[in-house]
Amino acid sequence: MIDRVNDRKLAHIRVIQEDAESDRERNYFDRVRLTHRALPELNLKALDSSTVFMDKRLTFPLLISCMTGGDHAVLRTVNRNLATAAERCGVAMGVGSQRVMFTTPAARASFELRAWAPTALLFGNLGAVQLNHGFTTAMCREAVEVVGADALCLHLNPLQEAVQPEGETNFAGLAGRIGTVMAELGRPVIIKEVGAGISLADARLLAARGVRYIDVAGSGGTSWSRIEAQRQPQGGARALGELFQDWGVPTPEALLALRPLRAQVTPIASGGIRNGLDMAKAVVLGAALCGVARPFLEPAMESAEAVVAVVERLRREFVTAMFLLGTGTVGDLCGNLALLSEPPTLAGGGAP
Repeated sequence: MIDRVNDRKLAHIRVIQEDAESDRERNYFDRVRLTHRALPELNLKALDSSTVFMDKRLTFPLLISCMTGGDHAVLRTVNRNLATAAERCGVAMGVGSQRVMFTTPAARASFELRAWAPTALLFGNLGAVQLNHGFTTAMCREAVEVVGADALCLHLNPLQEAVQPEGETNFAGLAGRIGTVMAELGRPVIIKEVGAGISLADARLLAARGVRYIDVAGSGGTSWSRIEAQRQPQGGARALGELFQDWGVPTPEALLALRPLRAQVTPIASGGIRNGLDMAKAVVLGAALCGVARPFLEPAMESAEAVVAVVERLRREFVTAMFLLGTGTVGDLCGNLALLSEPPTLAGGGAP
């Protein structure tokens, strides 16, 4: 019998490869203007781009963000190449949803990554809504153990579930269940969206349950609403996904919205980050880590070396931005709105 969860994983990759418009390219970070320093008073070669996250030192604040995993050679290859590159480059990596390993036990192998990344910062991943559909803290712990993860991402994807004909849309009481997992798991938990953003109201709700890490995963990059739409024949489900393909809070706007919670919450930025300059802007807006996914997919299907080349490009771009801002360390950059040449003009983003 074909496992529908595993089959969806492969279908998602096909859509991403074949449908260029699933990357919305809204370029919201282009609206964030930084102040150029003609006299940075720094030696470019002496800049320190390293940062510490969850007690592990990274060469720069990059997270190879959650993509895939499942029972297929392509999915195993992608994750192993990403993990190998993350280890080699000293950056973080998250896996795609591990729900599939509970429906297809053979999928576990695609998430067993410690052999390829013995010291890297690794994140497991499950859909938070599964906590309303029988998933327990013990299953969350199993997901962490299979990856050998330092933390677990619980992703929030109400839009994606709403436009899937087979979607699970019972999000009632979910904040309380997340709080229970937080209290019982014994590992850090990151709450992340998947491309529609986190509002201040949601962040307050999560912080009240003990959540300390939030990946805002805003709109502007890959649209899972559109991806789900492309999996459907012409008709109602497809039209619904396309209608909401640009729904959500843009990533820069979501980062700014979380500033009142800086003492309680550590933000991670993802969603529409495509280069090292976008990363620098996200860090200026308060992000401690920057998640990038889509630019790594094709290289990861090729080799670990191809992934390393993308990481190295992003680091060069990020360090160049640091130099031109006159910031010698990531600490000088993070949350420093004085580096903005003008307030971001983000109006017109947000849920349409």
